[in-house]
Amino acid sequence: MYPLFITIGFFDILDVLLVAFLFYQLYRLIKGTVAINIFAGIFTIYLLWLIVKALKMSLLSTILGSFIGVGVLAVIIVFQQEIRKFLLFLGTQDFLSKSNPISKYFRKYFAGEVQELNNNTIREISRACRNMSKTKTGALIVVSTRSELATYQQTGDVIDAKISHRLIESVFFKNSPMHDGAMIIVGDKLKAARCVLPIDDDLNIPAELGLRHRAALSMSIETDAMVVTVSEETGKISFAKSGELTHNISHEKLFDSMQKEFVK
Repeated sequence: MYPLFITIGFFDILDVLLVAFLFYQLYRLIKGTVAINIFAGIFTIYLLWLIVKALKMSLLSTILGSFIGVGVLAVIIVFQQEIRKFLLFLGTQDFLSKSNPISKYFRKYFAGEVQELNNNTIREISRACRNMSKTKTGALIVVSTRSELATYQQTGDVIDAKISHRLIESVFFKNSPMHDGAMIIVGDKLKAARCVLPIDDDLNIPAELGLRHRAALSMSIETDAMVVTVSEETGKISFAKSGELTHNISHEKLFDSMQKEFVK
């Protein structure tokens, strides 16, 4: 019997499964974005480098090898939004939930404690969206429990008031001086209004969706917040979370989605 030169053990199988999982998550992050085309371009250059290296084309191999040598840095720069989204995905999973003792310690001494939303607050938000949907009043509402979003609060007017559907509707009333911009809700407090949100021009969204939806998607990528929109043109309610937009939903569906997200 000849000895086997290749042995496959448990950790080899685990290694393959982990790599497959990471590539699957990477595909989910860049699917449907311009990043998939950039990734295809980088992969093509890598294959070309392997071919010219095998053919011993020294000059071209050296040039492509220099590009591959700084490939990790280039990937970080090009895919910074996708990497940020992936890290946010890891940070908001169950092993970092508030019920985890390690997560509680981290949030207490590093991130700070932020109140959770209760059912009454969620009901007031969904009720306001229902009423604004009927009157086709445009709205952009950022809801967070894990981050104070202080940087974005500073771009608007600080309110720090208890949430009610009347207050939300009055802020977004068309003749209100604060209706233009986003409202930021942290925990059970309306923290600020007329806030400026980041806008990513590379987002691939349907043409019928406007600047509010683009800002909502961008904010959901930049942070772990849920961003609710009401269209001024159609009155349709939508929300964005982790770079994914759920469009044209009822206020009941919004209430259920916010409950699943924020009430543990």
